[in-house]
Amino acid sequence: MGTLTSVAFAAAVNIRFRSFHHRDNIKITTTLPKWQKRFGFSCTEDSHRFRVVKCIGNDENSNRDNSVGENADTHKSSVVKTASRDEDDDETSNNSSSASSSSSNEFGSDKTSMPSTISPVDPSYSSFQIDSFKLMELLGPEKVDPADVKLIKDKLFGYSTFWVTKEEPFGDLGEGILFLGNLRGKKEDVFAKLQRKLAQVSGDKYNLFMIEEPNSEGPDPRGGARVSFGLLRKEVSEPGPTTLWQYVIALILFLLTIGSSVELGIASQINRLPPEVVKYFTDPNAVEPPDMELLYPFVDAALPLAYGVLGILLFHELGHFLAAVPKKVKLSIPYFIPNITLGSFGAITQFKSILPDRSTKVDISLAGPFAGAALSVSMFAVGLFLSTNPDAASDLVQVPSMLFQGSLLLGLISRATLGYAALHAATVSIHPLVIAGWCGLTTTAFNMLPVGCLDGGRAVQGAFGKNALVTFGLTTYVMLGLRVLGGPLALPWGLYVLICQRTPEKPCLNDVTEVGTWRKALVGTAIILVVLTLLPVWDELAEEVGIGLVTTF
Repeated sequence: MGTLTSVAFAAAVNIRFRSFHHRDNIKITTTLPKWQKRFGFSCTEDSHRFRVVKCIGNDENSNRDNSVGENADTHKSSVVKTASRDEDDDETSNNSSSASSSSSNEFGSDKTSMPSTISPVDPSYSSFQIDSFKLMELLGPEKVDPADVKLIKDKLFGYSTFWVTKEEPFGDLGEGILFLGNLRGKKEDVFAKLQRKLAQVSGDKYNLFMIEEPNSEGPDPRGGARVSFGLLRKEVSEPGPTTLWQYVIALILFLLTIGSSVELGIASQINRLPPEVVKYFTDPNAVEPPDMELLYPFVDAALPLAYGVLGILLFHELGHFLAAVPKKVKLSIPYFIPNITLGSFGAITQFKSILPDRSTKVDISLAGPFAGAALSVSMFAVGLFLSTNPDAASDLVQVPSMLFQGSLLLGLISRATLGYAALHAATVSIHPLVIAGWCGLTTTAFNMLPVGCLDGGRAVQGAFGKNALVTFGLTTYVMLGLRVLGGPLALPWGLYVLICQRTPEKPCLNDVTEVGTWRKALVGTAIILVVLTLLPVWDELAEEVGIGLVTTF
């Protein structure tokens, strides 16, 4: 089986290389993987033929080994990968290789210099393995051109802006360059000047990021954290456009969300449903589903609640888009996540532009939850008012009073509005708008949890920084795991976040300048309200204030 897999992968490699071989005027620059760089090997290559012509040990590492009294063996090998071309192509290939070698030599003394080729660590490595390494390099993101790095370093940085002392890889796969050094002015002014110079030097080819210096030994003498500047190609750093398949997936998820919202409306009429339907949805031992035609008469009555849930979701996304338009930030289409308990877990909305600063990240992240919460609170308040109005008695539905123990904040508000007698009973008569508002507020609270790239995670990352998000996120995971937050929905929500939303948002162009005090206060207040909303009512308090029937043994 392993032999068949190797043969199949070798065929894929050869096919991939032939497809590149037949393209004209293509310049391939591959890099040395980190593990090979550690062993100190480099080689030269024919970029048109994908041919490794010579592999030798790295001189720098050889000298270092000799200095400690160890002898380093130098391995030489040659591998020819593809068929020959005509003499003109050979000359072009050699010129391209020479230019690439010259550029690498100019930048080869830095830590970030990457040899343009790869090499096996041992002569026993086959040409197939070499080709596999090269294929991985070709399929990876395009790296910053060393010649451009040297030009940008000379033209942008200096004693009056930012004095570069060190360079390191930057980006998820090390495809960029991170300049470390000493700031020589106010960081916002220096960053604006560097951006203008970058546009003049390289046009629209690169993005420059100002971030906090990783592993900094101390704060900047001018105050605040030390800063560094990262350089990435635009096609690597900027999100790609939405594909046709993503539109199809979003449409399917939206249709499923409509179905789950209608199902929620039907479930809210549990006191009117046929017994066999109720048994199937409430009895864990029930196996055979009932005849679904029995539910058709209840669909019309379920639509108002479904409309309410869907309206809250759409209003939430509208808030994001309205906040993004003035900032000239593009957003993806929303991917709604259906859920039979709440109607939906909300939606995944991605940034399709690089955010300019952290204030923009906070504003767009909070706009959606605030819009959805505003509509949810309105529905919840109107529903509680109609629940006490005798004229709306025909529209009320019966729900178990134990459901009001799912939220400390909403349960106490319901108790204060409906009274002790209404909630201290087996069932409670409420208007469907109460259910819609309750589900909307719960969904909004879940999405405002400070973890990953949820709205709450983005807001905390923008307001307090990525380190604060790590602390908040770890605390949130622990509270969800212990079911301190979310009750029975803690496990499915935690799994959803771990699968889909656990990764923090990427940094802004200016990821250093802090947001104002009022934004931090707004985010902090929102997190407190989220905790009060998702914190269940414990039995002792429920019995004391009269929320549901609590039986103690």
